[in-house]
Amino acid sequence: MTKKYFEHVGSFLRPEELQEARAAFEAGKISSEELTAVEDQAIKNLVDKQIAAGLEKVTDGEFRRAYWHLDFFWGFGGIDHVQAAEGYHFHGETTKADSALIAGKITGDNHPFVSAYQFLKAYVDEKGANVEAKTTIPAPSQFYFELIRDAEHVTKLNEIYPDFEELRADIKAAYLTVVDDLVKAGLQTLQVDDCTWGVLVDDNFLTMWGGLQGKTKDEVRDELAQLFLTLNNDVYENVPEGLLVNTHVCRGNYHSTWASSGGYNPIAKELFGDEAAKTYFLEFDNERSGGFEPLAEFKDPDKVAVLGLITSKFADLEDKEAVIARLKEASQYLSLDQLWLSTQCGFASTEEGNILTEEDQWKKLALVKEIIDEVWG
Repeated sequence: MTKKYFEHVGSFLRPEELQEARAAFEAGKISSEELTAVEDQAIKNLVDKQIAAGLEKVTDGEFRRAYWHLDFFWGFGGIDHVQAAEGYHFHGETTKADSALIAGKITGDNHPFVSAYQFLKAYVDEKGANVEAKTTIPAPSQFYFELIRDAEHVTKLNEIYPDFEELRADIKAAYLTVVDDLVKAGLQTLQVDDCTWGVLVDDNFLTMWGGLQGKTKDEVRDELAQLFLTLNNDVYENVPEGLLVNTHVCRGNYHSTWASSGGYNPIAKELFGDEAAKTYFLEFDNERSGGFEPLAEFKDPDKVAVLGLITSKFADLEDKEAVIARLKEASQYLSLDQLWLSTQCGFASTEEGNILTEEDQWKKLALVKEIIDEVWG
């Protein structure tokens, strides 16, 4: 069975000095070297706090990014940082309009996330604590979804890649280039964040997309599920031996808002049964996430479902006994040996962050650890 660790999904609230430095850089008041120095120190401080909190796998909090996903896409060759016609729509809010647009053949050479990881690992190793430095990247399916974001994106994609199989091959090669470089830098755990599955559980999206394509929502779901599974497994099944691939399935996490709703039932077989990830960080913090019945699709005893029963969106602390009761409810479908606990998402999937304080985020993680210690010993 995959060993379980006390770890966080990945992103943390940006400290004030980092927010100020990024704003100063964008305004042309400081250099990129000065910004990097602030980022470096903020990451070191964050690692220290994660170790003090007892986390066994630590991240850089995604402090060098504006977005959990777009910064990674911008690091590929053949991809431009552009402004889309509109931002991503969340419940009651819309993000900035940043996007990734294809400009040429996709490559993964010299990706900036590799040097970012090298810095993190060097500092973690320097601390000498019994912790591991992990990194987070968006899923291949998420990359493809960005490349077909709107009509402009689709037109440009078809110009560069009229043959889908060539596109598929280049996405696979680019991802594996980055992964290979990360592994050479010492990476042992790769977490792949993925909102595409979270979209497929939402009937409203599927109905809208089906209307555009002349298909039913069920036809759209089945078609996209197979597409996402293909793109993801092209990478997950071909990573270097010994690398642990985790995934986090999200329904949107921007400024304490959300983007989609629905339980995992319609895509449980593909996601839990067929996708080649080992540890699944799953949202279960409210009624939008549905019930635990889909956990029965975890047929592989080496897979672990990490239940996100503690929300990262709001400061109010969950009742410990209520969370333990929900864990027991989930154990009707998957044994405690294959269950674990975390927050439902990161605290700052974008640099704006969720609406809570840094003190609140550490209280949330302390509650997670307290429950883990009590339930699993």
